[in-house]
Amino acid sequence: QVQLVESGGGLVQAGGSLRLSCAVSRRTFSIYAMGWFRQAPGKEREFVARIRWSSGSTYYADSVKGRFTISRDNAQNAVYLQMNSLKPEDTAVYYCSVGQVANSDDYWGQGTQVTVSS
Repeated sequence: QVQLVESGGGLVQAGGSLRLSCAVSRRTFSIYAMGWFRQAPGKEREFVARIRWSSGSTYYADSVKGRFTISRDNAQNAVYLQMNSLKPEDTAVYYCSVGQVANSDDYWGQGTQVTVSS
């Protein structure tokens, strides 16, 4: 069974940085893209960033453009999210996803908590 394991969450002051990691294991398919989503208390899960596995093309939500950077390591089957200039409104549980085709998120990680204090 495919597993996605996230790490790197924690508590940080506003203006600080965190780097999230997500590793995929036991996959039996080719990766089309991997992404990061987040869900704040009382809110729906929202898109944060996505990266195309073959080309490395990246896509971001407007709310994080210029502050967050998504990257990948094909050899390690891993995706990263570098988060800079963090704001209290970035507080959420962050989830990584993997998709086999365009616009799909077929598997999800368990989530990692990011808390930004003001």
